[in-house]
Amino acid sequence: MALLTVDRLTKRFEGTLAVDGISFAIGEGRCVALLGPNGAGKTTTIRMLTGLLQPSSGAIRLEGMKPGQDLRAWIGYLPQTPAFYGWMTGREFLVYAGRLCGLSAKEAYARSDELLARVGIGAAGKRRISGYSGGMKQRLGLAQALIHRPKLLILDEPVSALDPIGRREVMTLLGELKSETTVLFSTHVLHDAEELCDDVLIMSAGRLAEGGSLSGIREANRQPMMSLETEGDSRSKEWLEGWLKRLPAGFEAASATPAGARLIVRDLETARRTVIRELADADVRVTKLEVGYTTLEDLFLKAVAHS
Repeated sequence: MALLTVDRLTKRFEGTLAVDGISFAIGEGRCVALLGPNGAGKTTTIRMLTGLLQPSSGAIRLEGMKPGQDLRAWIGYLPQTPAFYGWMTGREFLVYAGRLCGLSAKEAYARSDELLARVGIGAAGKRRISGYSGGMKQRLGLAQALIHRPKLLILDEPVSALDPIGRREVMTLLGELKSETTVLFSTHVLHDAEELCDDVLIMSAGRLAEGGSLSGIREANRQPMMSLETEGDSRSKEWLEGWLKRLPAGFEAASATPAGARLIVRDLETARRTVIRELADADVRVTKLEVGYTTLEDLFLKAVAHS
């Protein structure tokens, strides 16, 4: 069952079409990655979903929400750069957020203590936020987004500003949270999407270029491929340049890489035999020859290029 349904959502800014009539649905209990290059419209979309921006047109519906009800009561939101009152302690901030969400004082205090421990900063709850590290602030932001037990957790680039250690800590926490609530997070790091998500939505130039389950999209778009690298001598480079211009039958596409080429093929075994034979005939020195299938990165680049 779809928890969130978006129908032809559009946003214009002074003549600029930032989001162009996108439609999608998010199933209850799913973890969804909103992917796209910078400027694709991800943050604008998220700000409309969270009620921070009024759409120019289109509709946003949450299953079970009554007409006229504020959708923000159903949503937990962590912006890309969360802002805090540095003079507050972490516990004070969470209690404040809980009271704003309509919790009683008793429930706000209990929920704050529970979430501080849940996100791993229980020992820092009585410290002022101004002394928190970036990773601790992201954890506090997650706790704030969860304070009212939202049905949908929305995160905008949740790990983009963190160092490698903080990033890994927050990614681990998100992996735990996705089993407890429905999650939508935006990112331009494809590895994060592959690690966490069930579904992906790929945006480009304000439009939805691709969407669906990660496994289904992979299967529908999977193509056999080869990665070839040669030694950097001029003879090898010259041969490779000429060979790429006259690709043999069975090679669908090719693109040059700094050390060789990336090849999309029809049949892996036939293509491998062809490449090995031609390399041997030309006496070209090979440093790497790998076979496999296209990845989410390949699909992302294809979807963005064709949108």
